[in-house]
Amino acid sequence: MANMRAIRNRIKSIESTRQITRSMRMVAASKLRRTQERWQQLSDFSRISREVLQKLCAGMDQTNSPLLQPREGNRLCLVLFVGNRGLCGAYNTALVKAAEERIAKAEGEEISLVVCGRWGREQIASLGRPVLRVFDSLSDNPTAEEAGEIAEYLKKLYLGGETDRIVLLYEHYRSALTQEPDFLQLLPIESGHGGAKLDVIFEPDPETLLDRLSELVLLNTVHAVLLEAKTSEHTARMTAMSAASDNTDELIAQLSLKLNHARQAAITTEITEIVGGSNALNQK
Repeated sequence: MANMRAIRNRIKSIESTRQITRSMRMVAASKLRRTQERWQQLSDFSRISREVLQKLCAGMDQTNSPLLQPREGNRLCLVLFVGNRGLCGAYNTALVKAAEERIAKAEGEEISLVVCGRWGREQIASLGRPVLRVFDSLSDNPTAEEAGEIAEYLKKLYLGGETDRIVLLYEHYRSALTQEPDFLQLLPIESGHGGAKLDVIFEPDPETLLDRLSELVLLNTVHAVLLEAKTSEHTARMTAMSAASDNTDELIAQLSLKLNHARQAAITTEITEIVGGSNALNQK
């Protein structure tokens, strides 16, 4: 009886865990739909605006826009887009591993970090690189204002001469089953100089137009990457919680079978005892 009671208690405990994992899966699926729709809408606009910038730059001999000018220095700022919490499989650990590999390959580079997300302060600190800032108040459905705050800080960091190059590290969304770390250079913006020169009439003047378009590309890129990272995070969490729910179902089935065997053994023992007692009485 004590063994059966322990099995029943464990089944109840696992059923409670299953309710939690199913709820988390549904919440992640709801967040995923909203974030994925916004990311798909913005990603096309971000890509097209970058292409327009590159075509305009191709139509100019040179530009003095500070966001487009490459630098010769070796200071690199790596912007790491991690999740706000765990329970999303290998999402966060894959990003930290990619950062470790990038830092290990650095030859003569001075690498600093900017972190977007609340997860893994200790893991990120183990990378052994200075963390310039942590944006730990990002929502699960990032807005343009949140992306603007990040973009403005990174722009000031670059224009202030504190770094020579800014690269984004985030989980690239390939499919519902596949997300993988990816790198994207944010600053300086790749302008496409040296391409086919176009006969372009600028209105207003070229420098003003390029400055405004460069800031637009900067904001759109950060916002699109932030939404894509969140889309990957919600997908990874939904997948992880689905797997956890499936595992609880299997474990409950195994424990239920074990409980039935224990119950049958107890009944068999009781019947044996009754028959044995009856035979003893008959012999007397």
